[in-house]
Amino acid sequence: MSRILIKQTLDNIDKEVTLAGHVATKRDHGKVTFIDLRDESGSLQIVGYKMLGELKMESVISVTGMVKKRPTGQINPHLITGELELEVKSYTLLSAAKDLPILVNDDGKQVSEEVRLQYRYLDLRRERMQKNIRLRHRLIRALRENFYQENFIEIETPLLTQATKEGARDFIVPSRLQPGEFYALPQSPQQYKQLLMASGFEKYFQVARCFRDEDLRADRLLELTQLDLEMAYVDKIEQVMDTVENLLKKSLTQIGGKLQQQVFPRFTYQQAMNKFGADRFDLRTTAEKKQGVLAFAWVTHFPFFKKVDKADAAEVADGKSGWTFTHNPFSAPLEEFRQDLLAGKNIANILTAQYDLVCNGYEVGGGSLRAHTRDTLTATYKIMGYSENEIEASVGHMLQAFDLGTPPHGGLALGIDRLAMVLTGETSVKEVVAFPTTGSGKVAVMTAPNQVKPQLLQELGINIKEREAK
Repeated sequence: MSRILIKQTLDNIDKEVTLAGHVATKRDHGKVTFIDLRDESGSLQIVGYKMLGELKMESVISVTGMVKKRPTGQINPHLITGELELEVKSYTLLSAAKDLPILVNDDGKQVSEEVRLQYRYLDLRRERMQKNIRLRHRLIRALRENFYQENFIEIETPLLTQATKEGARDFIVPSRLQPGEFYALPQSPQQYKQLLMASGFEKYFQVARCFRDEDLRADRLLELTQLDLEMAYVDKIEQVMDTVENLLKKSLTQIGGKLQQQVFPRFTYQQAMNKFGADRFDLRTTAEKKQGVLAFAWVTHFPFFKKVDKADAAEVADGKSGWTFTHNPFSAPLEEFRQDLLAGKNIANILTAQYDLVCNGYEVGGGSLRAHTRDTLTATYKIMGYSENEIEASVGHMLQAFDLGTPPHGGLALGIDRLAMVLTGETSVKEVVAFPTTGSGKVAVMTAPNQVKPQLLQELGINIKEREAK
């Protein structure tokens, strides 16, 4: 199909062109029908004489006609094409739409989440959702290009992997070739990126898909996207923080982000708790909130360990001794606490080289300097109650890499979903994710999770126990 985009009509006044898109609105006056045609670049009024009246909203058409200036007094100042219209000579119905289950010409916030996600392909046609998803694209593109300029290498890591202890339950995948054994979907690429540091790639990043089987909320989904990075030969938290801060500021400025401060303020965990009562806080004024300002800050010097919350099944599973990590077990302690870690004493007071990035009340990034020696990582697991055999079974591959020469390193992961959420001024990550799961974990549009054929279960060696009637 030979067509131009609607925004290109600005350069084709008094010329015959072909457009294609959705019927956004229709005003039928009998002999004359006015339609706002919408494509990815914008909307344009098209005028049909004794035609177009039979079309339903959201039908897809192609039209051919002359681009003309609108009569004086009929200009729409809210559209970049508001001074123009297309006089239709002919059109083709490409796809007829039935009566719509939801309207798409408003912001959609009055429609229930269940219905919006069931018809997500309609919901995504909204102007607000189109802007959100496109801004997310521009954010990722800007970050990628700026990381390339700083000589970071983009490397993909596997999705079928071994469980990583990061505070949430793992999603597991049964293996057909090794019956009774399972892969885990990554909660993050943590172990692989540390192994890349052992492999001689000194600056790594990727836009990574991660999976965490945990309770859902407005800023958290079962699947998430993060920009994951790691740097070798760093031994101070400021080296990673400064690099990330500069790249993030550059990327956000390029896509129109408004930063409260060019130098992100820094608080220790204890300072944040004393001043704000939490390690996630909002530094904006009321006026700045209305203006869409982004207020970033760093939080550092976190406790390495905490007492297990017995109501949290994941924490109970990870912390066999009654102690578990606050962020992840792969972090390094601050140097002044290294001997306490190795000795397994003064546990409650050990601080870690961990840093979180907060923005507008949300945690949008987190990282640390890493354990890169056998004794450090082993000591962390021992504090959590693991035996030598259990440590080898869990992270023996990491320890082996450490024994074969691994440089000191550190990194961070930026939460793309949350960053896009605060950048667009939304309050739920679902508004910046194309096909998010529902609040109960159901897949948008489709019917997953669902049952599978008994034959597949038999091939995998899995038996499903019948649920008892409640």
